Amino acid sequence: MSSEKIVVCGGGGFIGGHLIADLRRNGCTDLRSVDIKPVAEWYQVFPDVENLVLDLQKREACDQALQGARVVYNLAADMGGMGFIENNRALCMLSVLINTHLLRSAKASGVAGYFYASSACVYNADKQRDENVTALKEADAYPAMPEDGYGWEKLFSERMCRHFREDFGLRTRVARYHNVYGPHGTWDGGREKAPAAVCRKVIQAKLSGKHEIEIWGNGKQTRSFMYIDDCLRGTKAILAGDILEPINLGSSELVSINQLVDIVEGIAGVKLKRSYNLKAPKGVNGRNSDNTLIKKYLGWEPGIRLRDGLEKTYRWIYDQMMQQQKK
Repeated sequence: MSSEKIVVCGGGGFIGGHLIADLRRNGCTDLRSVDIKPVAEWYQVFPDVENLVLDLQKREACDQALQGARVVYNLAADMGGMGFIENNRALCMLSVLINTHLLRSAKASGVAGYFYASSACVYNADKQRDENVTALKEADAYPAMPEDGYGWEKLFSERMCRHFREDFGLRTRVARYHNVYGPHGTWDGGREKAPAAVCRKVIQAKLSGKHEIEIWGNGKQTRSFMYIDDCLRGTKAILAGDILEPINLGSSELVSINQLVDIVEGIAGVKLKRSYNLKAPKGVNGRNSDNTLIKKYLGWEPGIRLRDGLEKTYRWIYDQMMQQQKK
């Protein structure tokens, strides 16, 4: 694969930037990174990579992006944390254009492998009402009742990948990401996810001397969080393997948001007074990844401890905030 043209759609984003960096480290030399943002706003940029600024909601842009491609990773979407998802449902659903046009372009270009990044937001909401959630199996996406907007788009796009595989022979693979986090990602501005938001809030409280933190919801809602290195390893293995149906890619280490704050406080060496904003977006009450299938198919599951990943994420966000203060 090192000499094949590999295209990462959403390459200017958090996961896409890390994926490009990982592919370079592993000897891939013909890489194309595509994103809608100006290159100056990409999280990671490499001069030896072909970097294209394109709006992949347009078919002609997808044709250009996939010209000569053999392998495609579709990580492109208009998305963010719960604050963004719950308040921008139409924008989230418009991402259906990206995957639809990319699949058509991939079919026309004779792409050999196509990866689609789906989400745990596809899962039936009725199975996520309890903080002490039973880990979600892949079959729990049906009967369909996904996250409104973002989850529906992801579930529809999963089906589109399936039918392009069944009807046209396009080799598609789909992973359902569970809350990916790490350095070189969004940490402020409204699109950040819980780990980055908590890191930022704790750092702000420590630097300001005002030892208080606002938590969205009651803090009892539970999640699992997957460090970016595990995400990359699983993504590449799923594309290379024979797993035809969408599969969970997430940690099974379940924590409450209160416990997440505990961990970041421990890293920072502070203890903060907590207030709870019950009107803020908080998502489902509980969500965790059942990793039975990925262990069966790959003999592996994401295993980087949350505290270990958060330490690296915290240090990176701290450095970013220090740089901002100097400007």
